[in-house]
Amino acid sequence: MLPAVLDWFFRDRTSGRIVIGQWPNTPLWLFGVMLSVAWIAGEDTAVGQWADLASRIALAVWAGDELLRGVNPWRRCLGAAVVIGMAVRLFA
Repeated sequence: MLPAVLDWFFRDRTSGRIVIGQWPNTPLWLFGVMLSVAWIAGEDTAVGQWADLASRIALAVWAGDELLRGVNPWRRCLGAAVVIGMAVRLFA
């Protein structure tokens, strides 16, 4: 049995299960594929630059979705952390 605060933080509000990680959804798969393409193509090529941009957009979509619709507070915090990290990187 988890302490109440951890139970609240990790419990899925719809299924009642403890959820820390989930099978990746489409934006996260797209992020991984485009990041791989960018890495293989190289950052100095047009394909690499477009793939890098696509990977960042896919990651932003995934993070925004988790932030707004995450199944529990843990998933929402994970989305928020990625959004904040991307914003820091963008404006640094």
